[in-house]
Amino acid sequence: MRRNFGSMEWGSRCMESRAWSYACRIFSAGYSPQNTRRGSNSNRELLTSKNAIGRISASLSRISPQDNKANTEETFLTKRILRWLIAIAAPLAILASGTAAAGYPERPIRLIVTFVPGGGADLLARYLAKALSEDMGQPVIVENRPGAGGMIGVEAGRNTKPDGYTLTLISSSYTVNPSLYRMTFDPVADITPIVQVSRGPLLVVANPAFPPNSLPELIAYAKAHPGAINYASSGEGSVIHLATELFARQAGIRMTHIPYKGGGNAQTDLMAGQVQLYFAATASALPHVAAGKMKALAVTTANRIAALPEVPTIAESGLPGYDATLWYGLIGPKNLPVDIVEKINAAVNRALVTPEAHAKLQADGAEPAGGSAAAFTTTIATGITQWAGIVKDLGIKPE
Repeated sequence: MRRNFGSMEWGSRCMESRAWSYACRIFSAGYSPQNTRRGSNSNRELLTSKNAIGRISASLSRISPQDNKANTEETFLTKRILRWLIAIAAPLAILASGTAAAGYPERPIRLIVTFVPGGGADLLARYLAKALSEDMGQPVIVENRPGAGGMIGVEAGRNTKPDGYTLTLISSSYTVNPSLYRMTFDPVADITPIVQVSRGPLLVVANPAFPPNSLPELIAYAKAHPGAINYASSGEGSVIHLATELFARQAGIRMTHIPYKGGGNAQTDLMAGQVQLYFAATASALPHVAAGKMKALAVTTANRIAALPEVPTIAESGLPGYDATLWYGLIGPKNLPVDIVEKINAAVNRALVTPEAHAKLQADGAEPAGGSAAAFTTTIATGITQWAGIVKDLGIKPE
């Protein structure tokens, strides 16, 4: 028997028996000769929905005991035909999977930043957008969507089509949010982690007129004036907020939290004397420290940074074991095709190994991260677990 899909013989076979009727109905739903062309829209639909394989498999289960009793030979033929169709449909789906990134990107890419312009995340995003645009040959347009601990921007990016044309730059604040908010989605399973971009310390800075000039002096001053120190953060529940609260708890002091919508506004008020203390993103604070508009008291990581080698760590300053790292990374919506993830990941990794990237990040007190999407997924999941313990210890309740 010849299996000639385009001939009258195939059509007549469909009318012969229940076995061929099952096969024709299912195969026509999931296969057409033009679907075999590499990169066709039908082929991509086959990949995403697995229509052909699902329908064929379902048909196998619909063959009833009555059918078996009626014609054992015909039932055997039905199953044989359907299994053969599955064997054809599966490689078609695999073929389709290789086409998603073939022409990507073909138009501008939107990069959502979950913080306001002027802060550390915004500066990094604009540098990254330029590097990716040069590497991938399409404009990368930065769009600031701040608020709700970064969740407004995350939701804006998460609810887009998973085609690689909307990416979101998140910070380590993202790993705190599951402990602070009643989230409507799974923070790991319902996004697509792409790559970690950078990591580095927060810089503990103070207004120049603030009396303490070191961390030990700050702790002594806070103990003598409970609640009198106003400290800024880039938002309620941000890593900056929790890192400061963790410091206060370990130091045994009480300060007053003043949340802002992003680091830029917080730094402006710090320099104006509206608040006295801020755990700043190092990149955005360094120019103001150099200009004498802020003074640096400590860094939050375990090691000092090359940009300010004279500034001690918090651990060195009397709180051994203290360590809070700020990182940034790219995510996409759920179900972003693997080949597009790999293409973006490779472009970011290429950008991060350049001398220009190393010089810029190190000058900002950070370092390139890079690595695989899987490694970044682990970083996110681990951070969620770690911050959950701290939030619980601090007695912060989810909103």
